[in-house]
Amino acid sequence: MQHGLGEERREPESTPGWGVLGNTETPSASKRRVPVSQPGMADPHQFFDDTSSAPSRGYGAQPSSGGLGYPSPSSPPEAAFLADPMSNMAMAYGSSLAAHGKELVDKNIDRFIPVTKLKYYFAVDTVYVGKKLGLLFFPYLHQDWEVQYQQDTPVAPRFDINAPDLYIPAMAFITYILVAGLALGTQDRFSPDLLGLQASSALAWLTLEVVAILLSLYLVTVNTDLTTIDLVAFLGYKYVGMIGGVLMGLLFGKIGYYLVLGWCCVSIFVFMIRTLRLKILAQAAAEGVPVRGARNQLRMYLTMAVAAAQPLLMYWLTFHLVR
Repeated sequence: MQHGLGEERREPESTPGWGVLGNTETPSASKRRVPVSQPGMADPHQFFDDTSSAPSRGYGAQPSSGGLGYPSPSSPPEAAFLADPMSNMAMAYGSSLAAHGKELVDKNIDRFIPVTKLKYYFAVDTVYVGKKLGLLFFPYLHQDWEVQYQQDTPVAPRFDINAPDLYIPAMAFITYILVAGLALGTQDRFSPDLLGLQASSALAWLTLEVVAILLSLYLVTVNTDLTTIDLVAFLGYKYVGMIGGVLMGLLFGKIGYYLVLGWCCVSIFVFMIRTLRLKILAQAAAEGVPVRGARNQLRMYLTMAVAAAQPLLMYWLTFHLVR
């Protein structure tokens, strides 16, 4: 049965899954099924994902943490290690243990090697070194041999020419070994073994001197402020004269060697007498010991023996270097 021209046409009810445009529906739209897009799924007609508005989903992006208490894979391993409470405790314990070990080492070093005292003996400058070398070569012109004190503490060597130092003895010893190697080389007798023997022999004689003097002071029962480092400093000054003697021997032969070494031997003898008598005899005078007493006589003999041993060792350690 045909409908009339004036009869109103009934619109079909829209069903789910059919496309609707406004309030009217075209026949083509009613026949095309449009799937509802699911969350997290791209448009099926799009070949590539749009990464402009989602940087975390771009190329090479790491997934976020799963929320299970584990650190994100994008975080470095150092951050994960520092975030661990046990690692923080271990680091704190390690720091305290290192500080305690450093303090223990410093105490043991100061017990056997007085580092703080060694700083005093190396507190020198260029002016002091020049004046001290002049004093070693010309001790006859010097009058005041007293060591200056400031609040019961001797002043630094750079402020007092009479104060002992370790800079000149150490540099003189090294220079003596170099000059000995030069002398052996000019005579075609140089060898590393012979140079090492020269250095070890000089150190052995210096050690023997220090031990013998300390033992003599103990046997004579001398109360003095002369320390072991002071003895090493005073006994090390003889290397200055030894260097001068060997150099003059290389330049002018045996005549120059004996002349310069003889002058240096007399100079070091006078220097040691005037220096040690203030360290050994002055303490005896302060204690009220008679000048002509037996114990004081022993102290004078000890001072003379130490001073007389310096020229003998200077000759013994250098005579074979000059031909």
